[in-house]
Amino acid sequence: MRILQLPEMDQHTTYLQQLQHNGGPVVLINQFDVAPEDAERFLDASADDAGFMRQQPGCISTQLHRGTAGSSTFVNVAVWESARGLGDAFRSPEFRTRTAQYPDSTVASPHVFEKVAVPGVCVA
Repeated sequence: MRILQLPEMDQHTTYLQQLQHNGGPVVLINQFDVAPEDAERFLDASADDAGFMRQQPGCISTQLHRGTAGSSTFVNVAVWESARGLGDAFRSPEFRTRTAQYPDSTVASPHVFEKVAVPGVCVA
């Protein structure tokens, strides 16, 4: 089975460490880079992946974004009740099977975030 390349966004805190944290709600930001010729195949695999994740306990929402001007960089923004819930879904055998559908050129960089309050700008 193919395993996606998963370079870390943050060299100090790994994605797998984040999935052990029990805080929530959390936002998963996952940047995907694919070869331009693989973009349509990536979209098909991503739709299947998202359909599975939406059915998992704790998934609140997900939205895929694509870079403009012919870009083949995509960003998925998903809201989860907790990082643990996301981790349970990520580690499931069903999800692992789905990752084999992604084109070989796919590189994913997932990272988990929490809202930050900035006075006068936004609330947590």
